[in-house]
This record gives sequence, structure tokens and C-alpha cells, in this order.
Amino acid sequence: MTSPHPRRIARVRPVQAPTFSDQTLASQLTDEQFFVANDAAEFDSVAGTSWEVIDTPFPGSKANANSPAREGWELGNVVSQDTFTFLAPSVPVNVLGMAHNTGQPGRDLPPQAFHKAASSVIGPGEAIQLSSKVGYVDPEAELTVVIGSAARGLTLETARSAILGYTIGNDVSARDLQKTDELWISAKSQDTFTPAGPWLVTDLDDSNLEIGIVHNGNALQTASTADLGWKVDEIMVYLTSFMTLQPGDLVLTGFPAECARIQPGDTVVCRVEGIGELHNPVTGASWEEQPG
Repeated sequence: MTSPHPRRIARVRPVQAPTFSDQTLASQLTDEQFFVANDAAEFDSVAGTSWEVIDTPFPGSKANANSPAREGWELGNVVSQDTFTFLAPSVPVNVLGMAHNTGQPGRDLPPQAFHKAASSVIGPGEAIQLSSKVGYVDPEAELTVVIGSAARGLTLETARSAILGYTIGNDVSARDLQKTDELWISAKSQDTFTPAGPWLVTDLDDSNLEIGIVHNGNALQTASTADLGWKVDEIMVYLTSFMTLQPGDLVLTGFPAECARIQPGDTVVCRVEGIGELHNPVTGASWEEQPG
């Protein structure tokens, strides 16, 4: 699978459970993960739904290693998209977002990042779960950088060297909690508050990509990555000036478009041009007793 087009890479889980005589081994593989790649220019074409099993694109990251191969899931095998489900594109050590990063007003402020818990990451189709006490919650569709190799002290000239590709991130944010939590931990890091996926795209020109949200079937006003205050290269330089980014880390770059409050029963679709769509339903929190 080689072509001049940007490559899609995904972390996936086979739909069919593994069958082994050794039940201990079988139980260990209930959370299988494999990395697959596709080079088709048209994502919805026949070629676009046939994926090649590849080695992990995050060498050295145990959390991002392929599961032990089984029949049909060995390196080089071609698997159909209907035989697996998409997971978040990586298992990150760090999930970072950029605060106040819209337009010139954001540019006029010093760059500032916030940390989101890695445990808040979920994949496509998984539910964003809202506690009954969380208050007003917005989704934020964001171009998200997927780090491919450990990086520290990047410059504008080397900033892209650590980037494997780009995915869609949803920076779910509890607005009431942002007002009372100066660090935004409770507002940004709740379980399920960082949907990501469905895949990452390599070699993408991120300078002017349309970003938007579809809320309950209603398309909200879109914006562009050109509307971000601090751009991808600058964000990478800033973050690696004080920390080492690790393979699989996710960096959400900011949300310049329109959003709308989400509540249990809603659906939210985040769109980023050149990548696709990230779909997630919204429910009440599974750890709370639901009415009815």
C-alpha cells in the first residue's frame, strides 16, 4: 500500500473475539489492539475500507504495541473495515490542550497549555458521559497533533520532526467548573471528556483546515485552523520548551468555531477537513444511578 496521498493510520480492535485453547491467553486478549494503515485518496471508496495490518507506529511505547498476532491479523494482512472497531488513535502518556488560542486576542496573550487526564480519552462511538452535577458542558472540535517520537527542545525548524500525524479531538469542557477551578482539571479531565479519532492522517497541510461541529444533526458555524492564535509549529516549540512529549501523546490545538451545550441523549459530530468525522453519543454517567 504505497501512494503519494497522505496515509491514514488507525488503532483498531477486531470485532470477532480470538479463539484459543488456552483460556488464560484468550482472557488476556479481550482488549486486543492492532495498528492498520490505508493509503487510498478516497476514504469512502472500496480501497478506502481495506486496511493493512502494520507494526506499531510508536516504537518503544509498550502501551502502543500490537497485540500478539492471530489468524488474519498478522503484519501485512489486509482486513476489511467491517471486521474491526476504531479506537482512539493512540494510548497517550500526556494529553495537552491550548488555552485562549483563538485569533489575534489569543495571539496577544502568552501561549498557555492545560493538561487533560490521559484516562479521559475515549474512541469513536463511545459515549461522552455527563454527571448530573457537572453543569453546562460544551464540545470543542479540534485539530489534534499525534506525537510520533519523544521530543524536547524543538525549534520552528524541527517542530514537525516529532509529529506522526493529525487526528480529531473533542475537548469536552464543563464551563461552570472552569469558573471555579483555575487549573481546569475538573472541567477538562473528567472520564470520557476527550474523544479522539477515528484515525490519524500523516503529511496533512494544517494551515487552513475547516473545523466544525454537528450537534443533534444541526451543523454549527465552522471556522478554520487559520483562525488559531498560535499555530502548530509554535505550539510544539512552546510545549517542548518545558517538557518531553512522548510517543502517542495528543496535543489539542484550540477551537475557533461555534459550539452548543450537550446533554444526555444528544449526539455530537466533530469535523476537521482532511481527516473526517468523529461521532460520539452523550449519556448520563454510568457511575451514577440513572432515573427510570
